Amino acid sequence: MEQSVVLIKPDGVKRGLIGELIRRFERAGLKIVGMKMIWVTKTLVGKHYRDDKDYHRGVGERTLANYREFGLDPNEKLGTADPVEIGKMVRKWNMEFLSSGPVVAILLEGYDAIRIIRKIVGSTYPSESAPGTIRGDFSLESPKVANTQKRTVRNLIHASGNQEEAEFERQLWFHEDEIYTYKRLDEEIMI
Repeated sequence: MEQSVVLIKPDGVKRGLIGELIRRFERAGLKIVGMKMIWVTKTLVGKHYRDDKDYHRGVGERTLANYREFGLDPNEKLGTADPVEIGKMVRKWNMEFLSSGPVVAILLEGYDAIRIIRKIVGSTYPSESAPGTIRGDFSLESPKVANTQKRTVRNLIHASGNQEEAEFERQLWFHEDEIYTYKRLDEEIMI
């Protein structure tokens, strides 16, 4: 069994998609073992989006790849082509967005949960997500639009990317007394 954190971001909450998004996970056989709605503090969001050079560089390099793909000049639009500096900008945009409204934090459990959740959610960029995924069905957002407007990609939802991230996020978003153990009626059939 794996546990993984899913965050329905402010755009998903404000669009009234909470029930629909949760439904997709439950239909797949994933079990909710923790859930809450919160308005994220700057402290919490600052921990969620790491403030370290490796994180900044990775995010900055992905952003630079988008700029190249779309024929945009990062020096002209952002004032730099340094991936670490760009990563810091994107981190700031991500933090501002995640703390801009209520977030629904969900802890899901199931066999191979992380991989299954990522498949249900779709690509980070909704414009590249397959139909049938959450991002593919509910958003047209593209990195080109977000980058030219100097903001984060509004992609409705966050899902832990791997086991290490899932464990870190579980501890960050949930206290032990907020995590429940129970048996779903369909567990024997779904597993």
